[in-house]
Amino acid sequence: MWTAVSVFTASFTKLASACLLAVIFYSPVLANPDQWRRAGFSTDFSKATVSLDTIFSGGPPKDGIPSIDDPRFERARDISWLGDREPVIRLELDENVKAYPLQILIWHEIVNDRIGSVPVSVTYCPLCNSSIVFDRRLDNEVLDFGTTGLLRNSDLVMYDRQSETWWQQFTGKGIVGKYSGRDLKMIPSRVIAFGEFRKEHPDAEVLARPVPPRRNYGHNPYVGYDSRSAPYPLYQGELPDNINPMARVVVVRDDDQTFAATLEHVRNQSTVELSNRIQLRWTGEQASVLDRSETENGRAIGSVEAVRTGGSQEIPLVHDVTFAFVVHAFHPELPILGIMTP
Repeated sequence: MWTAVSVFTASFTKLASACLLAVIFYSPVLANPDQWRRAGFSTDFSKATVSLDTIFSGGPPKDGIPSIDDPRFERARDISWLGDREPVIRLELDENVKAYPLQILIWHEIVNDRIGSVPVSVTYCPLCNSSIVFDRRLDNEVLDFGTTGLLRNSDLVMYDRQSETWWQQFTGKGIVGKYSGRDLKMIPSRVIAFGEFRKEHPDAEVLARPVPPRRNYGHNPYVGYDSRSAPYPLYQGELPDNINPMARVVVVRDDDQTFAATLEHVRNQSTVELSNRIQLRWTGEQASVLDRSETENGRAIGSVEAVRTGGSQEIPLVHDVTFAFVVHAFHPELPILGIMTP
């Protein structure tokens, strides 16, 4: 007999499958602010830093992919539902350390939380494989973020519930609304295997699965995405011609400087010097959540760290492991170290 929880979970799984089919077979339509207003947005569409025609529906409605706004946590040592190879976003701030499993974020994409004294949003866009943490403070106000159900360059478009400004997840820039042109502060984080995190921080807090379960956690709704030769058709931009569009690329941000290197290049070199003070280092393996049906069984991909060296200590830098087509879309002129030319 089905329980109320299993019926609830099954209904959301069907919704996710329907949304994924919408992504695969979607035909984009022109931007329509009136339609977006009818969908519940009070965004000021007269202010925008990008063409509205570059923003498309990804299938779900506003908040159809629900952010986690009241997260609960478990100690790393007590968790049995997360495999050692599964990736988690490791966040350290104010001498506090937390982990956020991608098997949860693949279904929710945003966690509004606080670590130490800092309000943060921990975000993950599955279609770009981009894991980025933001400081939620702006102009002495704490923002709460949700999902618009919209995409630009196949990347999550977030909105804040205070002004309903739309924000590009990959860049942290306000693109439509009151805060157009503004930047959210990114906070350094790393994606590592849970087994490594638990070994180093057995008593640290790890984001727990919501109760009752709201999604089919531990399962990947984008089975085979890693094996594609191109992103889903929702991506309407140009593809790079000198690298597999789905190859993983590490993007490192240091103030106004941006660097990129293929993940395979970092694997082969162990340490990559991006400048005389900035290094990328290979730190081990983890499972891809975008490969097999069960997230713990995904193929092995790498873990890296980015640091600024010099002085008495190393400083961790904001970095992200994304796909080559994403780098090409947002940074078309950025050279990518490690591209093998014919």
